[in-house]
Amino acid sequence: MFAKLLIANRGEIAVRIIHACHAMGIAAVVVYSEADRRALHVRMADEALPIGPAPAPESYLRIEAIIEAALRAGAQAIHPGYGFLSERAAFSRACRDAGLAFVGPPPEAIEALGDKIAARRLALATGVPVAPGYHGADQSDETLLREATRIGYPLLIKASAGGGGRGMRIVTNADELMPALESARREARAAFGDDTVFLEKLIARPRHIEVQFLADAYGNAVHLFERECSIQRRYQKIVEESPSPALTPKQREMIGEAAVRLARAAGYVNAGTAEFLYDETDGSFAFLEVNARLQVEHPVTEAVTGVDLVQLQIAIAGGARLPFRQEDVQQRGHAIEVRLCAEDPVTFLPAGGRLTRFDLPDDIRCDSGFETGDEVTLYYDSLLAKLIVHADDRSVAIAKLRTALDACTVEGVTTNLPLLRAIAAHPAFAAGETTTDFLTTHQVAARLPAPAPLPDEVVLAAAIADVLALPFGRAAARDPWSALGPWRLLRADMPLRYRDGERERCVRVTECASEWRVEIDGTTCTVGVLATHPDHLIVRTTDGRIERFGIARDGAGLRVEWQGKRFYLSHATLDVEHLGVRGHSHSRAGLEAPMPGTIVRILVNEGDRVAAHQPLVVLEAMKMEHIVAAPHDGIILRLPYAVGALVAKGATLVEMEEG
Repeated sequence: MFAKLLIANRGEIAVRIIHACHAMGIAAVVVYSEADRRALHVRMADEALPIGPAPAPESYLRIEAIIEAALRAGAQAIHPGYGFLSERAAFSRACRDAGLAFVGPPPEAIEALGDKIAARRLALATGVPVAPGYHGADQSDETLLREATRIGYPLLIKASAGGGGRGMRIVTNADELMPALESARREARAAFGDDTVFLEKLIARPRHIEVQFLADAYGNAVHLFERECSIQRRYQKIVEESPSPALTPKQREMIGEAAVRLARAAGYVNAGTAEFLYDETDGSFAFLEVNARLQVEHPVTEAVTGVDLVQLQIAIAGGARLPFRQEDVQQRGHAIEVRLCAEDPVTFLPAGGRLTRFDLPDDIRCDSGFETGDEVTLYYDSLLAKLIVHADDRSVAIAKLRTALDACTVEGVTTNLPLLRAIAAHPAFAAGETTTDFLTTHQVAARLPAPAPLPDEVVLAAAIADVLALPFGRAAARDPWSALGPWRLLRADMPLRYRDGERERCVRVTECASEWRVEIDGTTCTVGVLATHPDHLIVRTTDGRIERFGIARDGAGLRVEWQGKRFYLSHATLDVEHLGVRGHSHSRAGLEAPMPGTIVRILVNEGDRVAAHQPLVVLEAMKMEHIVAAPHDGIILRLPYAVGALVAKGATLVEMEEG
């Protein structure tokens, strides 16, 4: 067995592999980017080596840097985790060439199955049914348009090297094909370095069923039953369970055998997952793809089989045989996993920030790469933690899940916790009605509780900071006027407006001798500013209380920390009359960054005349793209940022004049 293993990943999966290594008596080495130098996986590892700047292409996707780090550390093996380089045949081959064991399949198997187009061809050759589609080598726009017409709409564009929903688009008609194709290729190229795509007929309201399999280097292969992963957003799973509430024992046996047949045909070694769509209307299966790596949801299988998949991965990579036969593997009870992510629970837009409080239940399994005080960066995936429950039957497992979610407390970063709670409480989930359109069919977002309004104290602090034009936080190190943008023009008697969810808060601040008169939505109070610092503001309220507010500028808004909680306030549209600006008001609706991220494409130029709904800027964060479109016809006045710029939430991406 290996004495030292390098983990070519980060976050939750790196922590999971560290635990497995230590349980096996193996020293764990990790690599880290500049953004992760204080991350949990770095703190937990026996050794940590830097590999480059924050962007993944300059760090976690650099094969030569990772191989060099492994050799320098004296590691004998590399575990790729999931994502990043885990399904790159070139990485598996580079490890082999360097004399390092790759904890995953050989490059030949990755090429046969990890590429989704090659996997579809192999499935057809081995008698595994696939959905109608096109997976040819000709990637020209003309060919794809012709094949899309042959397949019929609606259909899916999928990245051949993709995973996690990246590079995937639904197309409902021919007019949507070219824009969707361009977007899918761009996202796939950025995420995987390969923009090859294929087309697939869209199956209405299917279930997403996948089968975990293991194979050793001696020809032995088994499946470890199925997981149902139908509840998804943006084609990414958020709830997984085993066994599927929909399958019969006969169907379970049939789909498991199909997965093993594929693995054997590809000469597969190590852990992999075969994914299928199940149509309940006729009981048919259609092969989707093989994930030639460990899956995010592997704890579900571990819970119902009692098998440690990561330890088995490492053992197989070290030359061990499978320690059991197919008849030795059994499903016991029911397991459910949910993914706690840093994202808006309604829009699914990613979120970042510092976790001021991160409390997970201690009576169930929780896999996480974060602790209280850690920074959630927008360079990588939004996953914060996985909560896994296991019980004798599904109803008890759901009850445990609800209790576990209620015990979670996350502050400082927006998460999908309200959505997970709503799913767990939904009667359709309890009934096992879990098709891939679950969230939209059952309008789960409509069941989410309305967020609490911002406290008046927080709005007050933000208004005083704006009126004083204080260069808080990072802006203190720069020119405060350029940092504040148009807010440097504020006068103490002008109204300020802040967005509070769907509401707008109106504030008027007036200086009165040594105090400030603050009117918030018609209610007036008097405060005294006792002190201002680079990162906080101290005020005395009317009743004599002294309050401290941490404040940092964040694009076009402010982050305010008060009484242990973090709040974000974005500015509503300026009242141009108070700024002495003549002419028309420039509507900015929809032209601000809905999330922090990187500008990956600008589709217009200053001076261009654009139509309503025309795409203007493409923003990327946590591996997902968001298109900022024109809210109305108009003329582009200014494009403040260039391609590659990292922008904050609320930053103005486009200034345009209506008409």
